[in-house]
Amino acid sequence: MLELRPNCECCDKNLLPSAMDAMICTYECTFCRDCMDGILENVCPNCGGGFMPRPIRPTTEYRTGLSRNHQKPSETRIHTKYSNEELKAFSTTIKSVKPEER
Repeated sequence: MLELRPNCECCDKNLLPSAMDAMICTYECTFCRDCMDGILENVCPNCGGGFMPRPIRPTTEYRTGLSRNHQKPSETRIHTKYSNEELKAFSTTIKSVKPEER
């Protein structure tokens, strides 16, 4: 089950479970679309993979036990240890390689 992390790891923007601009990699590293486009250039600074929009977990329980009320989003805020300059330099090295070929 996805953690639904509460913030962008780069700029610390709040990313509510319903945020349409939350982007994740295969390891659930979470960034806002602005940082993913402007700084990371679709390169996860942790694994080197690409990003996809994070799914929205329903608030309404359409099936018994399946909703945001039953599987709570994470409250743990995660922050990258790299500066924006380091992030940009890293993405520059592999951004020309398609995510599916990295």
